Amino acid sequence: MCIFKVLSQARLSIRCLCVFWLVLASAACGREGPEQRLLTRFHAMQEAVEEGRMRDFMDGVSEDFSGTGGVDRAALHSMLRAQALARSDIGVTAGPVDVVVRDGTATVRVTALLTRGSGRFLPDSAQAYEITSGWREENGQWRVYYAEWKVRQ
Repeated sequence: MCIFKVLSQARLSIRCLCVFWLVLASAACGREGPEQRLLTRFHAMQEAVEEGRMRDFMDGVSEDFSGTGGVDRAALHSMLRAQALARSDIGVTAGPVDVVVRDGTATVRVTALLTRGSGRFLPDSAQAYEITSGWREENGQWRVYYAEWKVRQ
């Protein structure tokens, strides 16, 4: 009978250990932090531009957006649509993304290489930009409300 008691305790210990690992795994897979959610949004917007889905890109832009040269949300949308109509093969390669999150707002700095052309061998044109953008959470979603960009020399 003693051996059965030891086996029973071993099974109980194994079950407890399995439950412990499940709890740890579910905690690790839980809700993403603000920085990760912002990066997810950032990369989804990058993908939307590359795929010509400007409306999806604009979902991540705040209603009161302002940008370099007085560009507002409507002007940004028009610029993107014009680029997509002129060239459907826009490529965006973002360098390392520097994110600083504070109290529901964030600053994102990145150098991006914008390319146009078939991409078969080399792009027809390319330009690097340094972009600094301001983000805030609106109804649980990160949206860019400010951006400045300049050609990288």
